[in-house]
Amino acid sequence: MGFALGRGATTAGYRLASYDTIGSTNAEAMARAHAGDPGRLWIASGEQSAGRGRRGRVWETHSGNLAASLLSVFEPAPDVPATLGFVAGLALIDALQSVSGDLRMSLALDGGSLAGDTRRRFALKWPNDLLLDGAKLAGILLEGAALAPGRQAVVVGIGVNVRHAPEGTPYAATSLAEAGVAVNVQALFEALAEAWVGYAAIWAEGRGFAAIRDAWLLRAAGLGTPIAVDLGGDVRRGTFETIDETGRLVVRGHDGRTDTIAAGDVHFGLAMSAGS
Repeated sequence: MGFALGRGATTAGYRLASYDTIGSTNAEAMARAHAGDPGRLWIASGEQSAGRGRRGRVWETHSGNLAASLLSVFEPAPDVPATLGFVAGLALIDALQSVSGDLRMSLALDGGSLAGDTRRRFALKWPNDLLLDGAKLAGILLEGAALAPGRQAVVVGIGVNVRHAPEGTPYAATSLAEAGVAVNVQALFEALAEAWVGYAAIWAEGRGFAAIRDAWLLRAAGLGTPIAVDLGGDVRRGTFETIDETGRLVVRGHDGRTDTIAAGDVHFGLAMSAGS
């Protein structure tokens, strides 16, 4: 599909393998890691037939959507590689804001505050989703593997509903096209790869996660509101208070006690039942 890296990503040493269609960009990136690839490699495709999300769920990437994975190889491994998901969320939201000119134009015609309204329409949902007007627009999947002693591969997979949204999901899903936003998928990928360079430099292999955390919280969906977190059948309810220094969700219950959660499915509103 003619994907390309911009000057910033190329100067920073990133490389690209581009496909029209692929089984899974994450699987391809991990296979290359085990074959000895040194990392800083993007795999990008406009369609994938065997994509997946968290907990083994299917992630559909129909033709015209974006599937992209970044392979990083660390030696030694950073203390908190899982926090790369927050880097990805920030880079993606910046990329979307930079290329969604139609969305900004529609807000201007409506008489709204251009920058403020655009930021509110895009939000990051813990731990790995990006929302547009409250519906899922994109997902992020992290996968890791130990390589030779002292070396670790981390693949950050990013899927964006550009032209199509999946049907029959247990949550509301949308696409840029459904929102009336015409975005060139190649331009979106280039903007994503460029934004990644800046946020990865701030992250600094985990040493700068405090700054990433602060930036992520400014864009967080549901911060300070009631949430229900499904932990695989055990549902925790409370107020979304913050994320901690390792990216875990901090929920404050009615009794004032805090619950720190490493993984789970978040639903907004205390009245929501798990899986609704």
